Amino acid sequence: MNPVVIIPARMASTRLPGKPLADIGGVPMIVRVWARAMAAGIGPVVVAAAEAEIADAVERAGGHAVLTHPGLPSGSDRVFAALQGLDPPDENGKVRYDTVINCQGDLPALDPAQLQAVAAALPGHDIATLAAPITDEADRTNPAVVKAVVAWQADGRMGRALYFSRATVPAGPGDHFYHVGLYAYTRAALARFVRLPPSPLETREKLEQLRALEAGMSIAVARVDTVPLSVDTPEDLEHARRSIGPAKL
Repeated sequence: MNPVVIIPARMASTRLPGKPLADIGGVPMIVRVWARAMAAGIGPVVVAAAEAEIADAVERAGGHAVLTHPGLPSGSDRVFAALQGLDPPDENGKVRYDTVINCQGDLPALDPAQLQAVAAALPGHDIATLAAPITDEADRTNPAVVKAVVAWQADGRMGRALYFSRATVPAGPGDHFYHVGLYAYTRAALARFVRLPPSPLETREKLEQLRALEAGMSIAVARVDTVPLSVDTPEDLEHARRSIGPAKL
């Protein structure tokens, strides 16, 4: 594989407007995420920025950003647009990057090992992602918490995604798993995915990854032990500030 890590970011978050530039310990959140992705050592890291102020913050920190149209409908579309601008096929159709890691831009304390895990899970599949055991009983029935249903291999560390849902699935006693929304794609799979129309289950559950499953694409799942801190609300931001503080990147 020859991977590139792309971090989609836009200012127009419904619950926390301007969150890529939210200050956490004196550092914009998007810069903290970029630094964690760089620490993974997978390959080049690029921020797919919907607005110039995001790109400016990343580049002032020494990173690389690509401007994308602010009206793109999803993070996956933004990642693909950045990839096309960053690495267009040459006259023979050849490209530099055949693997794309989509790293969410709201994970300021991301463990770089989780990016490494999702990249390592991809070979032989179209897409790879992560899942972690649910440890908070309330999360099992919380529709805001996305659950992954996985056919695990015998070692329990790798598996294949069967479904994703906001409901408590599967039924009955046993473990449930958080879906951790980091993705690795083959370049061909990403190109196919963004060209597919929204699927019925995707529309019903409001989960983009179901589009891939409905289209017959294979999604590998690597098990991790923890869920990274995600900043979606003002309360999450305050928690991140208390947890991370002014520590070095």
